[in-house]
Amino acid sequence: MGSPLLALTRLVIYLSITLPLMPVQALAVAFNMRLARSLPVFYHRRCLPILGFQVQTEGERTTDQPVLYVCNHTSYLDIIVLGSLIPGSFVAKSEVKSWPFFGWLAQLQRTVFVIRRGSKAGKQRDSIAERLQEGGNLVLFPEGTSNDGNRTLPFKSALFAAADTQVNGKKVSVQPISISYARLNGIPVGRTLRPLFAWYGDMDLAPHLWRVLGLGAVTVVVHFHPPVTLDDFASRKDMAEYCQRQVALGVAAANAGRTMTALPAPGATPPETPPQPPAEPHAEAGTGSSKAA
Repeated sequence: MGSPLLALTRLVIYLSITLPLMPVQALAVAFNMRLARSLPVFYHRRCLPILGFQVQTEGERTTDQPVLYVCNHTSYLDIIVLGSLIPGSFVAKSEVKSWPFFGWLAQLQRTVFVIRRGSKAGKQRDSIAERLQEGGNLVLFPEGTSNDGNRTLPFKSALFAAADTQVNGKKVSVQPISISYARLNGIPVGRTLRPLFAWYGDMDLAPHLWRVLGLGAVTVVVHFHPPVTLDDFASRKDMAEYCQRQVALGVAAANAGRTMTALPAPGATPPETPPQPPAEPHAEAGTGSSKAA
């Protein structure tokens, strides 16, 4: 599926923008310039039309600073979409740092790399907390992996340890986000076609990216849910479950072509998580080389 000519054209345009900006961002990061935080947003916004992506936002991004954003994870494409909307960095597993090309891009965006082993939990919490205390926004994918885009996996409560971080005497704000690749050329994307955009399981990156580059116009729905703090909950586990339900509701609504117009107030218990469809048979979700922490 897709046009090879369109894919080649988009790839050439993408590289013509990306390669010149990489040394500029490297210098900005090296000298701790404000440009190091604003240039990635500019860059990702330029990438959206190259990919044929149109982003539809719902809800409001909080004006709090800094913020720990927590989102479902479908693909490496999430980085481009969210990076165009949020001035900040991402939390990723340490293996991403060594990836050719994309590992360099991740480092240039000042990604916080974490080791996904229990013995390193304290160190990774401190790394995330340190960036938040510096005033930087962070985007975290608490599912711990990517999946087929039709469902939202449970959130790992250990990754919410950074929500206990205090900045200027108060707990850092946590804002849940739902992202869904909803329409292709104006036509709703169903369960069967949604994995066109999802990168999970044992999928190879290069052929998946080539296929995406050859697709038509894609509508991506991003829903910003009300922000919360750890003080709104009895425990970190409760916060993780609440955020997961909010995100799952947003994903289900976008996948069904509905718009969420009313959400429970922060700290209240939202409706039950909608039934989650089974994983696509292509690969078992949760085993792939996702960028998630």
